[in-house]
Amino acid sequence: MAVVGPNGAGKTTFIKLLCRLYRPTSGRITLNGIDVEKYDEDEYRDLMAVVFQDFKLFAFPVWENLAAGYPRDDARLWAALDQADAGFVRGWPDGLETRLYNDLGPGVAPSGGQAQKLALARALYKDAPVVILDEPTAALDPISEAEVYAGFDRMVAGKTAIYISHRMSSCRFCDDIIVFDGGRVAERGSHEELLAAGGLYARMWEAQASYYVDGEKN
Repeated sequence: MAVVGPNGAGKTTFIKLLCRLYRPTSGRITLNGIDVEKYDEDEYRDLMAVVFQDFKLFAFPVWENLAAGYPRDDARLWAALDQADAGFVRGWPDGLETRLYNDLGPGVAPSGGQAQKLALARALYKDAPVVILDEPTAALDPISEAEVYAGFDRMVAGKTAIYISHRMSSCRFCDDIIVFDGGRVAERGSHEELLAAGGLYARMWEAQASYYVDGEKN
């Protein structure tokens, strides 16, 4: 599912409510018909692997950044890195043991795109049934972004995936799209259905498409 909408429409707030980082001031959120407040907080959050826009990596070895407190499994670590197109770690001085940054000794400072791929690999390593990605390709170059999109179905196979994006073109591979506006769901449907409806989604699509040159534009 893609979640889209103008800045300030409530997309990230919606995700933080789902993750129980915020509590609703009215209404309720249910999981299998049960108010999420009735679930154990740690067990509930274990159901979700999230990459927020403002994710952080730490001055620890790569494997600790990915495992994030869960048991180490090198085969799963490499699988998560490969899924996230982060195989560049193999070329780093100590592989999974390579320390990030130089705060606690000599290390490697990943580029913005590399850091984003490592954050994505961390979410995949958790192997949670729900994967939530808030602008997961914002720091990637167009080629890397296209590679992530191409492998997205494989990355989240068998899982529920919620994907927030400002780039309308990145929504086309999603099965379902929800359009937020003013803190409410304004539209919902497939890419084709929403374009045909001619509403907010279609206007946002046309606004972004106008920046690109194709066979019909000069």
